[in-house]
Amino acid sequence: MNRWLSMKIEAIETYPVGAGWKNWLFVRVMTDEDGLYGVSEATINGFIKTTEAAISELAHLVVGRDPREVNAIAESVIGTVQDAGHIHRLAMSAIEVACWDILGKSLGVPIYQLLGGKHRDSVLGYANGWYRAERTPEAFVAAAETVVDMGFKAVKLDPFGQSFGTIDESDLQDTYKILAGIRERFGPEFKILIDVHSRFIPSESLRVARFLAPLNLYWWEEPTKDEREEITNEIALQCPIPIATGEQFDKIGQFETLARGGGVSIWQPEPMSLGGITNTIAVANIARANNAWIAPHQSGGPVATATCLQLAACVPNFQIQEHFDATNEPWTRDLVTWHPEIDKINGHLSLPESPGLGIDLNLEAVKEHPYDPNAFFNLHEEGWEKRIGSRDGD
Repeated sequence: MNRWLSMKIEAIETYPVGAGWKNWLFVRVMTDEDGLYGVSEATINGFIKTTEAAISELAHLVVGRDPREVNAIAESVIGTVQDAGHIHRLAMSAIEVACWDILGKSLGVPIYQLLGGKHRDSVLGYANGWYRAERTPEAFVAAAETVVDMGFKAVKLDPFGQSFGTIDESDLQDTYKILAGIRERFGPEFKILIDVHSRFIPSESLRVARFLAPLNLYWWEEPTKDEREEITNEIALQCPIPIATGEQFDKIGQFETLARGGGVSIWQPEPMSLGGITNTIAVANIARANNAWIAPHQSGGPVATATCLQLAACVPNFQIQEHFDATNEPWTRDLVTWHPEIDKINGHLSLPESPGLGIDLNLEAVKEHPYDPNAFFNLHEEGWEKRIGSRDGD
């Protein structure tokens, strides 16, 4: 008899990790097969304990079930109780991705093989979290040198300081000088991605984008508040810089609304927030039908990175991948068994090749870095660019 014929989920384990400037939440879904479990991540800034509690409270919906029934399990997690929004989707994703990991391991293949196989062997990555520096052109250029030396050919940054709603002239000029310094130092082929972090009212977002457009910027991300997808589309139809958005969406249908506007062609689903791999594939297919590309958001830890790279392997309209891992605290590399390599020739990230998600937790290292109650990322804090990770800024 096939030893995998019968399999049940026995328990769900959660591991909060204080990772410096924010906390991460790792998850293991345990089975009754000796040594077989799945890993995942459910990180969101400021709500790690909340998400951990949500996973615990919903565990009864999946314990005792066959983890290989991935989509049915995910549907029960999201459909059995009234949808509670973002945290609910994070809990769904934590369980869903871990079940995909178990399914891949049980069959001895990576998750992308279960989804139709690879379209590519690597994917272009862009560095984020690299500019832990004073808000000056000199400091930002020096910080960018570090990630360029690693091999990155693209970087993302928010150069706007503490401006919200509108930006005054001196801050706008400082912003221009920072971006101009990076452009001058690294040349016209270097990709500079701007994260607006939903700072500006629509008219101001357009005004600032038009002012900065001569610097040949790769995209203008989250140009205004995302409460109505239609407004972002209206900006996109007028903006001289390509608009990227979608990281805060927690439902597939929000991307359908985005598609109807026709202005945004770079979609940023966050697999953790969207409910996992299956829902992100659904978004990628809607994007493909609308001649758009996906560039998944990922500001969590290394397990979430591996999830995105599984998608990068098999999604045809996959554009570029956000990457914090290389600029996180060096000790964070000890938390897991695999990290993507950066190709210094083309700036690409390698893809996982081992069965399942292709990554595992080093529990001894994980337990050495428990949840940090003070770790919190606050854009409204002066000097947030340094990513100190403190609720009081100290």
